[in-house]
Amino acid sequence: MTNDIIQLEITRQQIIEAVKKLSDDERDNLIEDLLAQASPDYLESIREAREDYRQGRVLTHDEASRKE
Repeated sequence: MTNDIIQLEITRQQIIEAVKKLSDDERDNLIEDLLAQASPDYLESIREAREDYRQGRVLTHDEASRKE
């Protein structure tokens, strides 16, 4: 695989229109991808949450609500 660079000229409005056409799931995935690219802390929090889940360190919704 080569590392070819593709450059596009696209306006903000074109991006907005493209995002509006996404389904809710697609939009959620896009936002998560953007957060992941922009924030190492976000990625680390996901890793920690997945590890907590694997280790069984989870609460039900009711348990979490009572802790507050």
